[in-house]
Amino acid sequence: MKDKVVIITGGTSGIGKALADVFGKAGARIVITGRRIEALEKAQAELQAQNIKVLTIQADVSLWEDNQRMAQTTLDHFGQIDILINNAGISMRALFENVDLEVVKQVIDINFYGALYATKACLPAIKEAKGSVVGISSIAGFRGLPARVGYSASKFALQGFLEVLRTEMLHEGVHVLTACPGFTTSNIRNTALAADGSMQGESPRDEQKMMSAETCAEHIFRAVKKRKKILILTQQGKLTVFLNKWFPSFMDKMVYNHMAKEKDSPFT
Repeated sequence: MKDKVVIITGGTSGIGKALADVFGKAGARIVITGRRIEALEKAQAELQAQNIKVLTIQADVSLWEDNQRMAQTTLDHFGQIDILINNAGISMRALFENVDLEVVKQVIDINFYGALYATKACLPAIKEAKGSVVGISSIAGFRGLPARVGYSASKFALQGFLEVLRTEMLHEGVHVLTACPGFTTSNIRNTALAADGSMQGESPRDEQKMMSAETCAEHIFRAVKKRKKILILTQQGKLTVFLNKWFPSFMDKMVYNHMAKEKDSPFT
């Protein structure tokens, strides 16, 4: 990773910030994006304190023009792009029958189109470097989660896109990784959107029992180094994917009951 240039969208907190730490400590030059300048400045100071070379770009991944600017600014500053990690994401929690469809669109614009736009903008440079495109998906991209219609739909779409890209790049020397964390400690549940588009504010799950963002980032780092195609994290996540493939009716009941136990569940 020495002197590789790694772009991490949504790199100011959670898994994105942890990825910036682990890739930066390995000698990579880091580019992080985010919408809030204060969060970017805080992350930049923390990374620079560890002697990590970092460039911050204020950008909204759901806008094509911002992604074009992100890629060009990186090339102007570092002269190359080796790895793109499509990490920016947002979640939601509301039953489909109750949710404002604009909430679903907002989630898909960030989680799916954000990755599509960023990859399109960076792909020529990544092809030249024979580098990597990483998509941070979710177990929700294998198994639809009730009350997460926009989130699950966006992750299913992301995984389909990455599979297409991996196949198209088969003889181009470009590595494509679909990384699927299970429940991981981050602020994604705090910033999740409710039925009306307002922020949820408080995580409905016990964050202490989840894989840490730092551990998740270490797994993704190793998967990129090994140029793995698919990474499924946590035993619960692996079991969910397996059971959903072979016992879908059983999993409908299991997943419903599991999600209904969340604090302030919309099912109750």
